[in-house]
Amino acid sequence: MTDTSNTRPAEGEAQALRQSRLRRLMRYIPLTAPVLLWAVPCWVLLHTGQHWPLPVTLVGTALFALGLIGMPLAMVRGHGRRQQDRAAIIGDTLLGTIWTLFTWSILLGVLLRLALTVAGVGESQDRARIVTWAVLGTTAVLLGWGYAEARRVPRVRRLDVQLPRLGAGLDGLRVALITDTHYGPLDRTRWSTRVCETVNTLEADLVCHTGDIADGTAERRRAQAAPLGTVRATRARVYVTGNHEYHSEAQGWVDLMDQLGWEPLRNRHLLLERGGDTLVVAGVDDVTAESSGLAGHRAHLAGALNGADPDLPILLLAHQPKFIDRAAAAGIDLQLSGHTHGGQIWPFHHLVRIDQPALAGLSHHGPRTLLYTSRGTGFWGPPFRVFAPSEITLLVLRSPHSPTSA
Repeated sequence: MTDTSNTRPAEGEAQALRQSRLRRLMRYIPLTAPVLLWAVPCWVLLHTGQHWPLPVTLVGTALFALGLIGMPLAMVRGHGRRQQDRAAIIGDTLLGTIWTLFTWSILLGVLLRLALTVAGVGESQDRARIVTWAVLGTTAVLLGWGYAEARRVPRVRRLDVQLPRLGAGLDGLRVALITDTHYGPLDRTRWSTRVCETVNTLEADLVCHTGDIADGTAERRRAQAAPLGTVRATRARVYVTGNHEYHSEAQGWVDLMDQLGWEPLRNRHLLLERGGDTLVVAGVDDVTAESSGLAGHRAHLAGALNGADPDLPILLLAHQPKFIDRAAAAGIDLQLSGHTHGGQIWPFHHLVRIDQPALAGLSHHGPRTLLYTSRGTGFWGPPFRVFAPSEITLLVLRSPHSPTSA
């Protein structure tokens, strides 16, 4: 017989040591990431065989060094305790710019240089300079286009969604979804008004906002959020909190949305009836709510469904797609979420997928649960959207029992 009394503590100590090392590594990521973001493009564009005139090399290197120092300082002043909007705009813009420059410095720095070498184009210096100009040109074009995409009123994405348990009387129910409006340092009051006007053209029965209304408190962003009070729905306007509300006095946003005529579905539900059939519309607080320390705030699905007839179809609002595991276990028919922004600036979506089970669009989970993940209506931080366009979504719910579905 093998004595395991000594091996188990040893295994536990080894695991604890590994976790300790991981925690220490995570502490260094916020320090190393900015260095990599600024150092890699600097090296690729200026120091890999271009042989620029000395003043060009010195000025270029100084600009990268200034960005490396200035971006974190601006981000801290803009998003830390001081909440300085001008600093936030500068820091966010620098972040989006250097992320794009970093991405294309790597891609074109490797692939284009390799292609030019294989094709025998020019000398080593010529190829290096071609790569530099290609990276700068691609970055400029993408940032200009991405800025226009971020600031425009989102296109409407229309989608029919069949729910097997939906009664015939509810067939054709129109559900408009906006999310992640992120009213913030850049004043988007006019944009907010135009978004709400677009939503009103959809003539929706139910309008949903699945959180991340703003970056900042309700008091600071009230003017930008005020147009939400003009949104029309024939049945109801419902809202759930996102994780960013819990950075900005979430209860203030719950109260403001209530004042604007929206129903905050904080772990509760309402019933939507039409044509003799009923749909349960439920909502939960964001999954980060409990760690916020706010009394009564947490994601509590059982509370949201308390008293609901289990035989009725259920539409659930939950800010983050990763809540879908709990939703599928509870037999939810359709969950509406946002949070991912579709990655916002390519190829950031690869990092988003590490944390979330879906990036955008309709996906199936479990035996009957559907998840629709919106790419978001606004943008967070960097005022750019690259290969991840924003959206206003119109979901038309379809019943298999309706004559038109036969």
